[in-house]
Amino acid sequence: MKIQELADKMGLTIHTIRFYEKEGLLDNRHVRRESNNYRNYSDEAVERLKLIKKFQSIGCSLAELKEALEDHDTNARSNMQIIEWIHAKKQEIEHKKEEYDQMLVTLNWMLEYRTLLINDPQKAQEMLKAWHARVTE
Repeated sequence: MKIQELADKMGLTIHTIRFYEKEGLLDNRHVRRESNNYRNYSDEAVERLKLIKKFQSIGCSLAELKEALEDHDTNARSNMQIIEWIHAKKQEIEHKKEEYDQMLVTLNWMLEYRTLLINDPQKAQEMLKAWHARVTE
């Protein structure tokens, strides 16, 4: 299939598919050049792109993605090594979640404060004083 057909099928842009190819995530198993120099993508390209999307959905960086695909292709890692990688990835995501939760707490405080400035400025000032007291402890 041609690149536009693949892009439409996978919900990606042509640029993204070319980037994956340039980075080595798609190789000669997935794409071949025709005599007119057009790319022709195999059904394996669809499966490869599904796998790439799955790894991206769990927050893999490009380097992690390359490593995971190499492991997938070569079965170089043992099951225990993959389990350890999964545990590490989970810890990374849990840490990010804690950071996001703290960001949400701060944003909710800011929203409440700004709303109180409009509706009850005195209560907003009390809220601000309480926040300053907590921060300087």
